[in-house]
Amino acid sequence: MTDTAWETLSNQAVAACGIVYFLALLAHLVEWASLRKVPAAVAAGTATSGATPAGDVLVRTGPEAAEDDGSSRVAMFGRLGLLLTGLAAALHAVGLLGRGMAADPNRVPWGNMYEFTLSGTFFVTALYLVFYRRYRLSWLSLPVVTFVLATLMVAVIWLYGPVAPLTEALNSPWLVIHVVSAVIATGAFSLGGMTSALYLVKERSLAKGRPQTGWLARVPEPARLDLVSYRMHAFAFPVWTFAVLITGPIWAHQAWSSYWSWDPKEVWAFITWVVYAAYLHARATAGWKGRNAAALALVGMATLWFNFIGINYFSTTSQHSYAAPAVTVEAPVASTPIV
Repeated sequence: MTDTAWETLSNQAVAACGIVYFLALLAHLVEWASLRKVPAAVAAGTATSGATPAGDVLVRTGPEAAEDDGSSRVAMFGRLGLLLTGLAAALHAVGLLGRGMAADPNRVPWGNMYEFTLSGTFFVTALYLVFYRRYRLSWLSLPVVTFVLATLMVAVIWLYGPVAPLTEALNSPWLVIHVVSAVIATGAFSLGGMTSALYLVKERSLAKGRPQTGWLARVPEPARLDLVSYRMHAFAFPVWTFAVLITGPIWAHQAWSSYWSWDPKEVWAFITWVVYAAYLHARATAGWKGRNAAALALVGMATLWFNFIGINYFSTTSQHSYAAPAVTVEAPVASTPIV
């Protein structure tokens, strides 16, 4: 295949995965809407009589199946949404592969902000699928698909750039090491942030004494959400530390002859690290759990994604502004690496 054909394939795969993500979103919307007709105990996965597990929803079997309480509909659309999400992730991967193969010479698909955003959203989906069964994440399906679809739309509309060879500074083995660790951490932090947001919704609902029916019954108890969020952050933090405080400075020294230059991207990456370090430290030493921890996790997620997209898109002084669509080929910042 020619480079043009690979680029066309990549664009078509990204468009296709966006459509499939949208279909997955519709399936999960129907699933969550159907939960309103399901008894709270069944929606929460606590019913036991005449039931068998199907994801996180228990579906009646045998003679009781004739008395449809809506749980079978919930399970069907839940499975459909999960299947469509997996298919979208596969198309997403094809889009990334096509970007790398379209360049001459072939390269990893991390040459600009559009490609990095494709990678970040792919890892959000991939980690969600990896952790789906371990943490029984059916309650996180709709937020994940919504987040990934919305971010992909931002990437396609505002961040898209044509395929180009890697610049000299980016053409380094540290690109793979640094970016892989950064996008894995970004994906895990994002899942933890979404879980923290659901914690605040669930905790507020319980505090007001509202009945836990429909989709709220599907969402685990706050203590469970708090634990899942903590584990996601605990997994992501050392990976982010490796990306920001080890591989980033080493690569910066190789490219710029300086480990630290107070570049806005570097500063915001460090701010993100400090926020998440404070989150984990507060939990470990002061037992800071619950609402305060969830709020701090969301602050961390805001700094993470501002560093991820905002600095690259809005900054005019950052050496990492190569990622912004407005950067032209003669701009000196186009030869600087990601940190």
